[in-house]
Amino acid sequence: MRFGRIAVFCAASVFAGTLAAPAFAQSPYDGNWQVTIVTKTGSCEPTASSMLTVADGKITAPGANVSGTIGREGLVKVSINGAYANGQLNGNAGSGKWNGASAGIPCSGRWEASRQ
Repeated sequence: MRFGRIAVFCAASVFAGTLAAPAFAQSPYDGNWQVTIVTKTGSCEPTASSMLTVADGKITAPGANVSGTIGREGLVKVSINGAYANGQLNGNAGSGKWNGASAGIPCSGRWEASRQ
């Protein structure tokens, strides 16, 4: 009888642990995002566009040195090839500010993004 109670307790513990653990980490902002930047000050390119990918809240882009995250509430913090950006995503769109440099001269501006 004692073995039966232990077995039931162990099975219940394993089942409860399975329900509590997520199958995979997923962010509500995962997917491909088209990002357009606009320079407001400095000598950087006037505008540029890029496709970024968000997976598990982490931002990546092919061929670019990207390091950044998007929180569950859509807060964006990212570094792309030495430029820094922050802002907010909401649903399938977002915007924010960025700053960087071109030939050592500071640049800054705004960015906008839309989920593809």
